[in-house]
Amino acid sequence: MKLTDMSKEELEQSSYDEIALLVLQEAGKKMKLRDILVKINKILELSDDNIDNELMDFFETLSTNKKFIMLKNGYWDLQSRHKLDVVFENDEEDEEIDAIEEDEEDSEPIEDEEDIFDDIDDETDDQDDDELADFVVLDNLEDENNI
Repeated sequence: MKLTDMSKEELEQSSYDEIALLVLQEAGKKMKLRDILVKINKILELSDDNIDNELMDFFETLSTNKKFIMLKNGYWDLQSRHKLDVVFENDEEDEEIDAIEEDEEDSEPIEDEEDIFDDIDDETDDQDDDELADFVVLDNLEDENNI
């Protein structure tokens, strides 16, 4: 849909990011944030006096909408026009991690330590059980006044 095809009512009911989407589509190029907001104000026939006050809210709106992408030097464009380039650089930190991993591979495996809890007498377990024999477990559904 084009901006010229929309009625004034439709434009007034549209959000700023919906209108910004149409503005960028029709422009066919990247634009500065302020220029997009000025264009929206002209379309909605609003005064340009409040642009500075609205600029931060408009920035937040575009930043959280995945349809838009912020480019270098304050330009904004539609995400659909740009592909995401992911570059993995092998910097010094990566080299350090690789060196640590190599050292771990070269080292001898650690022998299993002896289990220190194997030596506990069964007699002490029986004593603990006797100490707990007088305790009563209450169910959450039981009335506390019946104790």
